[in-house]
Amino acid sequence: MDETESTAAVLGELLTDRDETLAVAESLTGGLVGSRVTEVPGASAYFDRGFVTYAYDAKREVLGVSRESLDAEGAVSAAVAEEMAAGARDRADATWAVATTGIAGPGGGTAEKPVGLVYVAVAHAAPWGTEASFVRSERVVLDGDRDAVRRGAVNAALDALVAAVREVDAEEAD
Repeated sequence: MDETESTAAVLGELLTDRDETLAVAESLTGGLVGSRVTEVPGASAYFDRGFVTYAYDAKREVLGVSRESLDAEGAVSAAVAEEMAAGARDRADATWAVATTGIAGPGGGTAEKPVGLVYVAVAHAAPWGTEASFVRSERVVLDGDRDAVRRGAVNAALDALVAAVREVDAEEAD
């Protein structure tokens, strides 16, 4: 079992134990996050759906990413990753969502946004009235060819999601 699969299995156990659901919103990973999640037997207990929104218009139409964020920040940005995650969470009515956007290469990079730049965002829907829902993102720069960047983005997404679920678990235990 590789590292991603074991992280996906841990994620599955966490979500199953909490009786919570997951949606994914993917750009550069093109469905790989959803694929990894569903490689785990029993994923149907918690995996709701995946949105592959590669183009600007798909991000706007399917996930509700704002034209302003896309214009001002570009698709590869914390703002867009966060809007993708929130959109997936809310459209699926899922407890959790994770989003990936970035530049897989080999072309398309700039000095400001190099090949390998990835933003991963996690959105959580806490119970109504708790004011504990959140969306947050992290910036990751990965090395390697297109395949390595895409695989690294999947790992980063699953790691961020597991960390967020564990954090919420710990807060609820206090």
